[in-house]
Amino acid sequence: MITSAPPAPAELRTQRESADASATAWALAARAGDAEAVDHFVRALHHDVLRYVSYLCADPQAVDDLAQDTFLRALGSLHRFEGRSSARAWLLSIARRAVIDGFRHAAARPRRYDGSDWQAAAERAQPRGVPGFDDGIVLLDLLATLPDDRREAFVLTQMLGLSYEEAALVSGCPVGTVRSRVARARAVLVELVV
Repeated sequence: MITSAPPAPAELRTQRESADASATAWALAARAGDAEAVDHFVRALHHDVLRYVSYLCADPQAVDDLAQDTFLRALGSLHRFEGRSSARAWLLSIARRAVIDGFRHAAARPRRYDGSDWQAAAERAQPRGVPGFDDGIVLLDLLATLPDDRREAFVLTQMLGLSYEEAALVSGCPVGTVRSRVARARAVLVELVV
């Protein structure tokens, strides 16, 4: 059986840069009023926003709402997007602020559960038998052991594929700090796996 080799890191980087360039072009076209470009822009980055928000957010039920809020904020301020960074980095920085605002809102208005056995209800609601589900749970548990800043840097660069520069832009810190956080996160994760 002949199988194709996985793409080299350089190929993956080129593909991501091409996708970023397309998304940025769509954002700029949408800014000019092209409705079809808005659709392409949202479709191109929706999955990345969902993944990023789900790693930042402690409430899995709020992920879709926060992603929607991210796109509403982005579309509302699209007229200010000038393309100085990639549309993905710009959108993920908006997503980060949406999650932070979500935390503030949740802290101001805590939600209550009326049922008597909330843990059993939560466990029953979790999907089972999905390929890779157990690995995903293990990964989430491992990531949960990292401090917030290291987890964010790791997710942005290693899981979402942003460059260190883009991750620094999204998280609002210097590039060297992002590199340090990723290196420390890797070291902790290696120790936990081994």
